[in-house]
Amino acid sequence: MTRLSRALTILSLTLPLAGCISFGEKPPTHFLSLSADAQRPAGQNMTAQDRNAVSVAVPVTAAALRNQHIAVVTADNAVAYLPKALWADVPPNLFRNVLAETIEAKTGRFVPDVRNASITPDTRLGGTLSAFQLVGGQNKVVVVYDATLAKSGSDLIRTRRFEAVVPTASEQPDSVGAALNRASNIVATDVAAWISG
Repeated sequence: MTRLSRALTILSLTLPLAGCISFGEKPPTHFLSLSADAQRPAGQNMTAQDRNAVSVAVPVTAAALRNQHIAVVTADNAVAYLPKALWADVPPNLFRNVLAETIEAKTGRFVPDVRNASITPDTRLGGTLSAFQLVGGQNKVVVVYDATLAKSGSDLIRTRRFEAVVPTASEQPDSVGAALNRASNIVATDVAAWISG
């Protein structure tokens, strides 16, 4: 048997196996994201001093929310993930972006990008994203944000818990994603009103 015929024989034996090889789960057809209902109009100029700006930190979260999966909490508080559904980014980053956009639109105060360390606003919003999940078997989602608000020159820290529970038409990824987007906007609107108060 020549080298060429031997190579062709080996190739013909391995080709049927090519369809059986898998390198992980098949990715979803699209990724889910969050968007703010309230947005600043394009082309609008803004001039702000540090005392009128607000820094919005990426929320702290439990390990179960620090990935791109949609968390599902069951009746016994176990956490699973919704099949065939992935966020475009991790939930804390997506939620922070909705918060920032909503605060700018609702309050007129400048919110610098979290990566811009050279801007240090006097008002600092931080917090914990305690829940951002589908409640399994109940057709509803829950978003809970425990916020802290601090100002330069003051030793006072204000805290408040914000929560939104929104029904979902089904437990399919698109329905759950839309419900979580709605709940995130409800919480963000309430946070913006609290900062303005």
